[in-house]
Amino acid sequence: MEQLTSAGAVPADPPGGLAGEESKRRGLRRMKLVALSFLIGAAVVFLLMSWAQAAGWPGWVGYVRAAAEAGMVGALADWFAVTALFRHPLGIKIPHTAIIPNKKNVLGSSLGDFVGANFLSEPVVRDKLRRVETSKRLGAWLARPENAERVTAELASVVRGAVTVLRDEDVQAVLEQAVVRRVVDRPWGPPTGKLLEQVFTDGAHYKLVDLICDRAYEWVRDNHDTVLRVVSDRAPSWSPRFVDDLLADKVYGEVLAFAWAVKTDVNHPMRLAVDRFLGEFAQDLQKDPETMARADQVKQQLVEHPEVQRLIGSAWTTAKDMLLTAAEDPSSELRRRVRAGLCTLGERLVADASLAAKVDGWVEGAAAHVVTNYSTEITTIITDTVERWDAAETSRKVELQVGRDLQFIRINGTVVGALAGLAIYAVAQLLFHG
Repeated sequence: MEQLTSAGAVPADPPGGLAGEESKRRGLRRMKLVALSFLIGAAVVFLLMSWAQAAGWPGWVGYVRAAAEAGMVGALADWFAVTALFRHPLGIKIPHTAIIPNKKNVLGSSLGDFVGANFLSEPVVRDKLRRVETSKRLGAWLARPENAERVTAELASVVRGAVTVLRDEDVQAVLEQAVVRRVVDRPWGPPTGKLLEQVFTDGAHYKLVDLICDRAYEWVRDNHDTVLRVVSDRAPSWSPRFVDDLLADKVYGEVLAFAWAVKTDVNHPMRLAVDRFLGEFAQDLQKDPETMARADQVKQQLVEHPEVQRLIGSAWTTAKDMLLTAAEDPSSELRRRVRAGLCTLGERLVADASLAAKVDGWVEGAAAHVVTNYSTEITTIITDTVERWDAAETSRKVELQVGRDLQFIRINGTVVGALAGLAIYAVAQLLFHG
């Protein structure tokens, strides 16, 4: 997150908010006072020892004076160095001071280049992922039922969100364009004929033929009066009634015998004729233009039928309701299967070394592709973000984060300077005043 000021964007407050920032500000002020006290202490000692030396005090005063003088110089030098990072010392615009405000963009660019070269290079990413063993860690995590349930719940939330956001009319248009239009645009004859040909070749249609023959025989057997009436209605008006009844009985008996023969004899000429017809029909669907055209007409009539159109129109609504219901119910079949599938996947990733290696290879490849092709865009996030920061506010924020530790440089400068001054003075006394 970033907060905006009138000068531009600046880094967000550190974790802890205003309370944490105020605590760091107090700590920084306290350390600055400590570092300043060392400088003041060195200056006071220097002044006192200078007076004592002028008053003729013993020779050890010179050693203390030299140490205090060097400590004071060291403290001032380190104060200048630390201050020059964030602002111009004493407000004087000395060259190469206020480094962070003036070099903010350069520092951001250098940081981006450093991250890109040392962290977003393909060998580094591959080596890190290889040592991490992503698949085994992920598998062990997913194998735990509570984690699988957590992932399932998150996936359900994603599904609910996606389904809710999608507009019904947009999905309907996609379904019509992607499914219905594709079905309509493709001819039905050849694929249907090829399918039927395979069915007939395998003999899968025999059960259907048996069923038709059985039902035909049962209909003739159970509709004696209907057959008699049909024959009688077709008889000449001058024919005697008893002749019509005899003829009708004879025809009924022949029809019944024929239906029985077709039902019981698998090699009956009628069955063989049906097989030949179906085979020829399958070939015509693939090769005969007229039959293919009629199949397409049937397809068009079927698609344009009002009931089919209503079915297509309600398909998304039905699927949407089913998805929402399944996603919201933790005990639904969909969520139980997803949960079980995730647990099984986790167990396989732990136990199956080949699968784990394959998944690790996919992860490494994907990460390598990203850093190889998009590392510049990733590091641009750093440089662009730093460029949007306000220079003065950025300097203040950085000083607030690291300034307390930098004050130890001033303290150390005072102490080390004093020790160095004492050592130099002592060596000079030994060399020249033996």
